[in-house]
Amino acid sequence: MVTQKQKRTYKFGHTFYKSSDCPTCPTCEKLKEPASGFLALLSNPARNSLLYYGIDTIQKLASHTEKEILALHGMGKASLPALHKALEEEGLTFKNKVNHD
Repeated sequence: MVTQKQKRTYKFGHTFYKSSDCPTCPTCEKLKEPASGFLALLSNPARNSLLYYGIDTIQKLASHTEKEILALHGMGKASLPALHKALEEEGLTFKNKVNHD
């Protein structure tokens, strides 16, 4: 089944076509994308996930384990190489899991 795209106008005047009920304006989403920094390396779902959880600096990212980051909705293994590279460039790594044996 092919869904027809419908013309919509966002509250800020942007006109776009969507085939779903999602109200997100593609123009506004593009404007929100960072031009630099580790967040610029990620897909929108991964970036939005980190921002939702307040992880907006490389230092905050380094305060989490890789497993914690992967557990966030919107994050996937495809984002890990970019995150590892960004951490490495700053001399940082993901927090190591502490074993209580």
